[in-house]
Amino acid sequence: MLVDSHCHLNMLDLSDFDNTLQNVIDAAHENDVRLFLCVSVEFDDHKILSDIASRYPDVYFSVGVHPTGHHQEHIDESELSKVAGMYPKCIAIGETGLDYYRQNDEATIKQQQWAFRNHIRTSKTLKKPLIIHTRSAAEDTLRIMREENAQDIGGVMHCFAEDWEIAQQALALNFYISFSGIVTFKNAKTLQDVAKKVPADRMLIETDAPFLAPTPFRGKQNHPALVRHVAECVAELRNESYERIAEQTTENFNRCFRLPIEDRA
Repeated sequence: MLVDSHCHLNMLDLSDFDNTLQNVIDAAHENDVRLFLCVSVEFDDHKILSDIASRYPDVYFSVGVHPTGHHQEHIDESELSKVAGMYPKCIAIGETGLDYYRQNDEATIKQQQWAFRNHIRTSKTLKKPLIIHTRSAAEDTLRIMREENAQDIGGVMHCFAEDWEIAQQALALNFYISFSGIVTFKNAKTLQDVAKKVPADRMLIETDAPFLAPTPFRGKQNHPALVRHVAECVAELRNESYERIAEQTTENFNRCFRLPIEDRA
């Protein structure tokens, strides 16, 4: 069985699936996917994500604000804690982190770092692991993780796209490394090297759907069924069987996100 450890079901163009989310879920089931973590990027996402999770027993979700999301300057630790604590199926905080790729002026950087610290503190208070996004900001991301003792709660470096040195530092902070469709791209040699080296018990796989569809679907809309291609690619890189990668990453997900035994894939 597989887990899509990071997707955005609420952002899919359902016209590809006869305008029903059920067909997305069914397609995933046909490709061995048995659990989905639907990740928040805007604070108000919790309303639709909680509804989706209430309709599909194998869907869980997070609460948080992406570093480039809207209105994060108004979402402090108390507001995050209040909302994330409302839902039993909210199993994580995020996605949060730092993204300097397009927004790197001093005021924006300061705001992102303030919000990131709030998310880390919330995750520790609620004992819900973190989902961390970092782009063009690895040094500051790791520094703040250390300063806020993020290792006390742990979580996942989502859609990892850094090198082995950065991966080692994240692993030392009690974080899992999650591989998306990027690892299947021909030019992703540095990331493929990371996939070969990450300890088996510290890796996850994801789609980040509807973004970053894996080869051979690159450029098309991504969806949870395609996480199988990520698993197959990682298996090939590590010279292991697909079945072993599926089993290991599912076990890792259950451990990382502290799912009760009865809810595990």
